Amino acid sequence: MATEDVNGRHRPGPGGLRVRTDPVYVRRRRAVAAGVGVLLLVLVVWLAVWLAGRDEADAAGGQDAPGVAAPAPAPGDETSDGDAATGDTGAKADEAEADDEAPTSEGPPPIWQREPVPNELPSDTTAMESVDYLTGGMTPKSVMSSDHGLMIANNMMYSHTSTVFDSVTREQVAVLDDALDLSEFGVEGHPGVSQGSPVEAVWTADGRYAYVSQYTMYGENFGVQGFDACTQDSGVGPSFLYRFDAEEMAWDQVIKVGAVPKYLEITPDQSTILVSNWCDASISVVDVEKAEETKVIDVNESPRGIAIMPDSNTAYVVAMYAQSLFKIDIEAGTSELVMNTTLRPRHLNLTEDGSTLYMTVSSANTIYKIDTATDEIVDEVSPGLEPRSVTMSPDETALYVVNYNEATVAKIRTSDMTVIDKRNVDADPIGIDYDPVTNTVWVACYNGSIYVFDDQSTPL
Repeated sequence: MATEDVNGRHRPGPGGLRVRTDPVYVRRRRAVAAGVGVLLLVLVVWLAVWLAGRDEADAAGGQDAPGVAAPAPAPGDETSDGDAATGDTGAKADEAEADDEAPTSEGPPPIWQREPVPNELPSDTTAMESVDYLTGGMTPKSVMSSDHGLMIANNMMYSHTSTVFDSVTREQVAVLDDALDLSEFGVEGHPGVSQGSPVEAVWTADGRYAYVSQYTMYGENFGVQGFDACTQDSGVGPSFLYRFDAEEMAWDQVIKVGAVPKYLEITPDQSTILVSNWCDASISVVDVEKAEETKVIDVNESPRGIAIMPDSNTAYVVAMYAQSLFKIDIEAGTSELVMNTTLRPRHLNLTEDGSTLYMTVSSANTIYKIDTATDEIVDEVSPGLEPRSVTMSPDETALYVVNYNEATVAKIRTSDMTVIDKRNVDADPIGIDYDPVTNTVWVACYNGSIYVFDDQSTPL
């Protein structure tokens, strides 16, 4: 037990520590204790920060804590981004790259997005072999390939339908009625339901859309209905193009053009459609993006066949009852006479490079070969009685033509304009086209049938 001396200081008990209680010493002890407390607080804070840094690094997958230098990469361990690789990062990157390159499990493309199959044999060395005969609900006036897996057959105008086929399975996938409420497409002045009358079609290069000419319109405020002997003074009213969307399998757009539109063609750059207006003796110039007629070019009586040069500005047009071949300048909106022809020029085909034009003159039973550099006839052939529509093989070695008054389809070698094959079909064959997805030729007969001929299986 400590005892207090006379001066107020404690004295230690036996074996005890003497603690001085003078004010000065008390202040010194308090200062030292405060200093020690601050030091301990600093140590605690530092330790907490260090531990937190370690936790963040672990959560981030082993990244270095702030302020700690990363170890230098060993040779060959650098990643493609130049960062140091750790552990099996390189192996994981290789696995990820392999996954990116692995084929996906996606199914086949939609039926309107198939790709053409190149000919294994030149078309001028093969015979046509009948592989199918399609009937049922059709009176086809024309048939056109999308070049990507679909065919559209436009039935005789009084049938008021277009039939769409899968060119691979040859099954009907849609039947399109030409009765539309035009106000739903932004066209005013024709209340109620209007009917069209399909004639010909042209597809966009990607196979997504087909534009179909409507010979005449039936309904309110269309004027005189179209007829083949009409002239510019007959009072026949304007008609329309309908656009078919292959993805939606439906009409999705209508475009006003001239009176009795028959044939139509799209420019190679896909910007413009030309339409031959039979009664107006003119060509409608349609802006594809605007979906409207932007210009009308005069030609002559009863224009029909159209072929457009690779420049997407120059086109050839036949005026059927005027016995004339014209050349037009789309941008300038002008036309010039190229030549007078024999009776009833009807159809035109052009090689991809624009060097050669084929002109079918139906009442002369002749197809003429024309050099476009000089616009002169360089060869000709008589394939049968009243040749009408013509198509060309993808390799351009053969033409295929329907002979309307002979009920045949003929194949012509383009190099020397010789008939190399001919097949019988039903009466009144009038439409024809080549499908490059299946390498088949489709022939439309007015009486209600379509023949399909294989073009690659049988050598001549």
